[in-house]
Amino acid sequence: MMLFMGLAAINSQANLLFGVFGLMIGILLVSAMICRVVLSKLKVERVLPEYAAVGQSATIQYRFFNSKRIWPSLSVCLGELDGSEAFTEQPHAFMLHAAPGKSARVPITVVPKRRGTHPLTNYQISTSFPFGFVKRAVTGRSEDILRIYPAIGVVSPRLLSLCRSAERGGANMQPRRNGADEFYGVKEFRPGDNPRLIYWKRSAHTGELVSREMVQISPPRLLILVDTFIEMPTAREFTLVEETIAMAASLANRAMDSGMAVGLCAWDGHWISIAPQRGKRHCRDILAALGDLPINRTVPGQQLVEQSLRHLGEGVTPVLFTPRSVQPTLAGQARGAMLAVSAGSEQARSWFHFDSAVDFSRSMPANQADGLGKSNNGG
Repeated sequence: MMLFMGLAAINSQANLLFGVFGLMIGILLVSAMICRVVLSKLKVERVLPEYAAVGQSATIQYRFFNSKRIWPSLSVCLGELDGSEAFTEQPHAFMLHAAPGKSARVPITVVPKRRGTHPLTNYQISTSFPFGFVKRAVTGRSEDILRIYPAIGVVSPRLLSLCRSAERGGANMQPRRNGADEFYGVKEFRPGDNPRLIYWKRSAHTGELVSREMVQISPPRLLILVDTFIEMPTAREFTLVEETIAMAASLANRAMDSGMAVGLCAWDGHWISIAPQRGKRHCRDILAALGDLPINRTVPGQQLVEQSLRHLGEGVTPVLFTPRSVQPTLAGQARGAMLAVSAGSEQARSWFHFDSAVDFSRSMPANQADGLGKSNNGG
């Protein structure tokens, strides 16, 4: 329009057209200057959630700090340049107004699609205020890391019942001495023992002080074995491995919510061995380890089972997650009973239910997805 107006003014030599042409040039210059002022001395800080999970919405907050003394910042758009492959859509935020010397907080909702640790560094802020004729963009940098857990699904109560009864011979709980839950037996009373535990009837009969010994009832413990071995790097194999990791993460999360102690044994370039424990922090450590598991092309499931035998203590139930059908000899080498879950079986899919929005073919870390693409192209 400006070019057309300039040609018309030169052709007709009309003062009015020259005036309109000059006004349009002024508006263009003013727009460029105001865009520059709006973005100057504007800093951005991310506030990331402590963790996120594939397929579950998470909230990222952006704090816009306007360090200018007079001019406000208005109509500013922000887009992430790095790490956007971790989400279903590129994260975008829109800040309407930040007063001089003040800050504004803008929350956005994102849906992760890839597990693992994702760095968020470079971002771009832009504005076309006030007329929308000129758009100016500035690139900023702020190093942050977002940890994304595997997809967490709903676990069938039947699977939890199998985990609780896999190693027991009769009782649902494993008793431990020196507790206060149930009667275990009698012992000689020693100085320092609780006088309330003195068994007076037996003491009067024998003539020596004896005390009752109690036991503490504790739930069974699980050791989750995650087999991520891939013989042929095909899309189907990668998808099965991602389902295997997601099922292991779902069981670990659900079992610890029910009060069970859970451990982990897997291959991450080296052996990962986490002893069975309880607690939210321990649960996050296991989910973080599962989220960072890489491609395994060297260590088959047989070695995984042999490695787990070193960490199987009394009352520990091994649960093997594998992307392939389980061979009887593989499960039979563990001490006691081993519960095996094959991700590709119909039984496993009846035990775990994931959100329909979760796409396991795209939930692997980005560097692994690049390796899969190269392998397919080479094939």
